[in-house]
Formats: sequence, structure tokens, C-alpha cells
Amino acid sequence: MIPYVRPPRRVLRVDDLDVASFVGDEVNSDARTVSSFGEEWTRFASFTDDETRRAGDEIFDLLTPEMAHAATVALDIGCGTGRWSRYVAPRVKFVEAVDPSDAVRAAVRLTRALGNIRVTQAGYGGLPFHPGTFDLVFSIGVVHHVPDTEQAIREAAAMLKPGGWLLLYVYYALDNRGAAYRALLPIADACRRLVSRLPARVKFAVCDILAATVYLPLVGLARIVRLAGPHAWTNVPLAYYVDKPWKIIRNDSLDRFGTPLEKRFSREDLQHMLERAGLTGIQFSDSQPYWHVVARR
Repeated sequence: MIPYVRPPRRVLRVDDLDVASFVGDEVNSDARTVSSFGEEWTRFASFTDDETRRAGDEIFDLLTPEMAHAATVALDIGCGTGRWSRYVAPRVKFVEAVDPSDAVRAAVRLTRALGNIRVTQAGYGGLPFHPGTFDLVFSIGVVHHVPDTEQAIREAAAMLKPGGWLLLYVYYALDNRGAAYRALLPIADACRRLVSRLPARVKFAVCDILAATVYLPLVGLARIVRLAGPHAWTNVPLAYYVDKPWKIIRNDSLDRFGTPLEKRFSREDLQHMLERAGLTGIQFSDSQPYWHVVARR
């Protein structure tokens, strides 16, 4: 087990397992957003092995045997339900899965059958580990939901041993899209700001309605356009979901429209932040979702 640098503030009992909680130590978090994700991952708490594998193959396409092998000790920051820890665990020696929200309860239940994952309740600005502890750090869809994204990247990088690897997925600023596509972003963001303020039950219902009335028609259009040629369909908004099941569409609708704090970054922005964190060997994936990237300390 990876040692903590300080005692936990409390211990959560999840079924028959104890989870050390450091919540209250973090200084780079937004309370409303943490609470929102706790609600989200309680609602969408389970993923089948096939769902995890298919999504993980997209997110971790840059992960090589050099980065993840039998001696690798990994840290999953913002683990949510623990599905990414579950995906990576068979490749590595150990995964420390941390999240500041109530999602740790779902993560314990999803990962408990694997003997090389420990779940800890903690977040950016208060990670309870010594710097330079991990061979691999990954943070999937998280750093754009904290107040200081660049500081979060620095903290994640500091957790790495020299030669270790950081893998991030960060929401993109549609910087590889055309002007018409980018014009949709302020509209979607204004909608998010309104929906995210709603009471949880109402927010869930509204996001389901958006999934049915916005996502599904555009996904259907992308499927039709795909029949006409191999590439044009990828320009349809939300074409990423053309082969995704309804459960994932609902989940991502809630993720995109129900979250209080969200930022977006261009590839250039992310490149510069990684460089300022002292990382090298930066490699961006050319595949969706954008942007996911690896870099080395």
C-alpha cells in the first residue's frame, strides 16, 4: 500500500470496507461541482466490462507497455466510479484511486473484486501522498472541473517519479473544428449554466430530455451521413456518440449540462501547461475524445 503523508480526517465505511477520507484538505476544488459529480456517479454507478473496455480503449489509446506494466504503481485522480482504475488495473502492479466526492462508494463496489486497487477520498489541492511516488498518473475528464487547472496539472506531475508518465483527458475548445461548429459552444455553455443550478431531480430529468431531443437526433443524423461517405459524418455535432449506447449518451448529457464548473482548452493551451509543469515527450491523440494526451516527467 502507498503510505499517506498525514492521517485521514475520517474513515468512511463502505459495505465491509474502510475508506480513508481527506476531504477538507483540498484547496483546489469547487464544492458544488464535487457534490454534483457525487450525485452523477451515484446515479450512473455501474459499468459492464464491455462498456469499460470500449470506452477505455479510446481514452487510453496512447498507453504503451513502457508506461503501464507489471511493476507500475499508478494514481487515478478523480476516479469517479473507478471504471478507469478497473480498466488499467490488469496492466499494472497497483492503482490508487482517489476522488473527493461520494462517488468513492461506487468506486469501492466497482473495483473491490480486483486486489490491486485502493480507493481513497481526496482531491486536487490535497492529495495525501509524497511527491515522486507514482510511475503513472492519469486524470480523465477532471482538471477542467477545478478552479485552477494549471495548478492541478502541476500537482499531478509532482506525484510522478522521474521518468513517469501523466495521461490527461481535458475538454477541448473545439479548436480543431470549423467556425459554425465553434459557434455552438457559447449556446451549450449558457444552457449548462442554467441546468446545473437546478435541484438534482429536476436536473437529471432535464438532462435526460436533452439527451433525447438534442443528442439522439444529431447522432441519428451522423449515422445517416455515415452511409454517404467515410469522413463527412465526423463533422456532425455529437458524431462521437454514433456507436455509443443510450446509457452513455444519458450519462454524458448529465456530465456536460449538469456540471457547475467547466472550462475548455485548446491543444496549444494544454501543451503550454504541460511544458510549464516540467513535462516532456508530449503526445496528443488524434482520435476522439479531444484532447487526451500523455507527457513524461
